[in-house]
Amino acid sequence: MKITDAGLHPYPAGDSTVARMALEAAELGFDSAVVIGGAAHRPPGIEVLQGAVISAASVKEVLKRVRDPAVRRADLVYVDAGEIAFNRAIVSIKEVNVVRSIHATRRNAFDHVAARTAAERDVAVNISMAPIIHLRGTKRQRALQRYADILSLQRRYGFPLTISSDARSILGQRSVRETRGLCALFGMTGAEVTEALSSVGRILEPHRPVKVVE
Repeated sequence: MKITDAGLHPYPAGDSTVARMALEAAELGFDSAVVIGGAAHRPPGIEVLQGAVISAASVKEVLKRVRDPAVRRADLVYVDAGEIAFNRAIVSIKEVNVVRSIHATRRNAFDHVAARTAAERDVAVNISMAPIIHLRGTKRQRALQRYADILSLQRRYGFPLTISSDARSILGQRSVRETRGLCALFGMTGAEVTEALSSVGRILEPHRPVKVVE
């Protein structure tokens, strides 16, 4: 069981190198990390996977983007969530592994129909720590409520969850213990956090062997 930070954003998106962020993740208790953007390297002590993010205005655009060679080379393909019809559709696309940015959607944009399909197709919903850490006031409470809604659906339908720090610097990375504390704010149990942190390997296994991109 590998504990994975499902989203790191190194230079040039952030201000820390892949190698430095990977080493920091290992020191914080992670066995692997998904690097989004930039080239992934192979530092000792931790497995580094490549992630590709699709941010699109339509399902048609997502279908076009998943055929892009850079996306096809990625270990995990993420799509930014949108409106309800969009979310219902993208969880049916075989190349899509994870729906992200769920905290930025309207309430009920990811509903029981999307949840059931995600469970059937083993598509995960990502829980990002960044909004909990960086947002304040009403925006932070809204993000926590969206995560609580997703957790309720996950408990009912059983689709995978992933958890990412979405750090753009080593200063934004959080330990496994801190992650458990942050997830407790919206009702996630320690066992559920462990399950989510270890889900990346299980998501990839049915599709293809996990590879390290150098």
